[in-house]
Amino acid sequence: MTVETFEFTPDGALPVQVRVIPNSQGELWFVTADVLAALGLARSSSALLPDDEKGVQTLYTLGGSQQVAMVTEAGLYRLIMRSTKPEAKQFQRWIAHDVLPAIRQHGGYLTPATIEQVLTDPDTIIRLATDLKTERARRIQLEAKTAADAPKVLFADAVATAPNTILIGELAKILKGNGIDIGQNRLFHWMRLNEYLIKRAGTDYNMPTQRAMQLGLFEIKETAVTHADGHVTIQKTTKVTGKGQQYFIDRLLSRWPDEAVAA
Repeated sequence: MTVETFEFTPDGALPVQVRVIPNSQGELWFVTADVLAALGLARSSSALLPDDEKGVQTLYTLGGSQQVAMVTEAGLYRLIMRSTKPEAKQFQRWIAHDVLPAIRQHGGYLTPATIEQVLTDPDTIIRLATDLKTERARRIQLEAKTAADAPKVLFADAVATAPNTILIGELAKILKGNGIDIGQNRLFHWMRLNEYLIKRAGTDYNMPTQRAMQLGLFEIKETAVTHADGHVTIQKTTKVTGKGQQYFIDRLLSRWPDEAVAA
């Protein structure tokens, strides 16, 4: 497996090395840590990527083989959209004007070793031409998918910046207005089914599970209610945090209707 290493230098900043693995199917896998460093994103930023846009590859280094987190080209675009750093636009331009044209022109990055191969082995030229044809077809398909997904990604990121928590019913309305055929009852059911909300009958029914609270997806609002006879009870309401809104919207927009369930 060939690892290509090239250098991204943001304005006024130190260069960042970005490693890429072009595979035999013409797909590009980018080392996640390198991309996050180039974009100034936190390590957790890649956690919410759809499963088909991230993975783990084995890289062979001087220190031996290592399991390294990777993102696909589609995952790369999604991370670029999420970054608010000035470096993001530079990085996107660099990918579009330097990296991808090299692939489209040569079927791969022509390192000194590759150039020598081309000059000494005619079969290499045939392989590069075949790779170029495959890459062009895959790129057209990927660009169409990226264009279709862009509004969804931007929508999800906009929601994540909202400072206020919202009710689960309000989240259902947002999803409904953006093409997800789900209402409040079905969303509650889906959250219970996927163990975000407690499903056992009792006083804690529909309260967040411990896992969901640890992920920071919900907050519990407590309200004191004074009854006619003077006694006071505490009413608990589950609300979705900004992080939770991004989490659920990202998951449902990227996987629906596979996530669809009947209430």
